[in-house]
Amino acid sequence: MAAVNGTGFSTSFCAHCERDIPSSNYDLHSAHCKRNLERCRECQEMVPRMRADEHYNEYHAPAVCRLCGTKVSREHLSVHEQENCPRRMVECQYCDFPVEAAYLSAHSDVCGSRTEMCIPCGKYVRLREKNVHDVQFHGESGEAGISTREYNLPRSSGSSAVPADVSHRALPGSRGPPPVASRHRLMFTFAITGVAILIGFFKLRSQYGRKGR
Repeated sequence: MAAVNGTGFSTSFCAHCERDIPSSNYDLHSAHCKRNLERCRECQEMVPRMRADEHYNEYHAPAVCRLCGTKVSREHLSVHEQENCPRRMVECQYCDFPVEAAYLSAHSDVCGSRTEMCIPCGKYVRLREKNVHDVQFHGESGEAGISTREYNLPRSSGSSAVPADVSHRALPGSRGPPPVASRHRLMFTFAITGVAILIGFFKLRSQYGRKGR
């Protein structure tokens, strides 16, 4: 059906591409449009028929996560890799070492059970309970309850509660204490991660064994 637009030109509506076309060009447009264009089922854009597959693969085909191999829509790929991928690296809150997200829970269970000495009071505290200890016994978290891990210094008899020289303490934003201690912590963390993986493996095997009976 022809209509007159605001410029005074007569137009006709193309049902294929759903656009108003100048009536003088409608027959030519209609033949070309139906033969050469099709609507993308994903974004509803009109694309050349010969490039329909290319358009789909470029803009809409599921992308493969480079870490875990899972197929994810392209628009959600970045979120998947940063927040949901089980193979992404997540920093352990207790040792600051990056661990695969799939193993973080088992790793944290073991790592958080380690004890370290609180410098001000000399008590050995589990890492997972350190914040509660700081608030309960020192009135606040952070500097008041800093441990030997942060200072990387042993507590010797007769020394002050907090060493005067704290130059060895890890700087804010750093990944840990000085290089020598870092190597020891790295080896210890690897050991903890290995134990956590073994625990998870035996739990899974036990569950599958019960299901198979």
